[in-house]
Amino acid sequence: MSCNNTVISQWFNHAVHQAKLENKKRLAEYIAQQLNVVVNPKALFDVQIKRIHEYKRQLMNVLHVITRYNRIKADPDAKWVPRVNIFGGKAASAYYMAKHIIHLINDVAKVINNDPQIGDKLKVVFIPNYSVSLAQLIIPAADLSEQISLAGTEASGTSNMKFALNGALTIGTLDGANVEMLDHVGADNIFIFGNTAEEVEELRRQGYKPREYYEKDEELHQVLTQIGSGVFSPEDPGRYRDLVDSLINFGDHYQVLADYRSYVDCQDKVDELYELQEEWTGKSDAEHCQYGLLLF
Repeated sequence: MSCNNTVISQWFNHAVHQAKLENKKRLAEYIAQQLNVVVNPKALFDVQIKRIHEYKRQLMNVLHVITRYNRIKADPDAKWVPRVNIFGGKAASAYYMAKHIIHLINDVAKVINNDPQIGDKLKVVFIPNYSVSLAQLIIPAADLSEQISLAGTEASGTSNMKFALNGALTIGTLDGANVEMLDHVGADNIFIFGNTAEEVEELRRQGYKPREYYEKDEELHQVLTQIGSGVFSPEDPGRYRDLVDSLINFGDHYQVLADYRSYVDCQDKVDELYELQEEWTGKSDAEHCQYGLLLF
């Protein structure tokens, strides 16, 4: 069976685009009612909803959000692709660092969402009490699915499949089911970044030095300095110093800093494609179709 003559068509692309927009409007209404945050349904909805854990690297996602915030602040009149970063998930009750990351996401959201210079260019939302019912609202509204665990750490889960079958493009590492997805949808229809599992292990064998990444990358240095100095927690400036130390001085076990630059550069490619809406929708359709054929 071929998808080329049926799915990738102007009519189908338009229908898919309209369905996605309606789903985004429903989610935007929920966010406005429940969280008192107004988001633009025409913005790119960038979604990471899953268990909060260091290996799943929600923290790297936050570092990119802050990088984006800094870029907009430096040039607010530039043409920015508007984006809504949506997080959701639960942490184990005794998992201190996971809860710390949730706290950071909410603190970053508070600063960004209340910055008048940013406006609709960037919004950040953490949706609490993640559940199956919320997944049914969030997943169909996603434009971009974050599957960014450190290569070699993720079992072959199903969340990327759910997003793909609902028309979201995937940004991810070569980990878990992303490997099979890449094989079936093709490199042109997925955003792959970061070290492979073999490269992760080789970096460990050589002696991974995260501080070197911090010192050499100006944007990364700025972001970690902001977090550690209390820019996003002015009422408690030292709140996240231990988190920053865990990355720079205590090993960065899940190699967030090693993959940061590749991730940020890949997100720039996401922006470039999203500006070409017809091409974006076409790739979404191709991913949906090819992955659907794999499953069924």
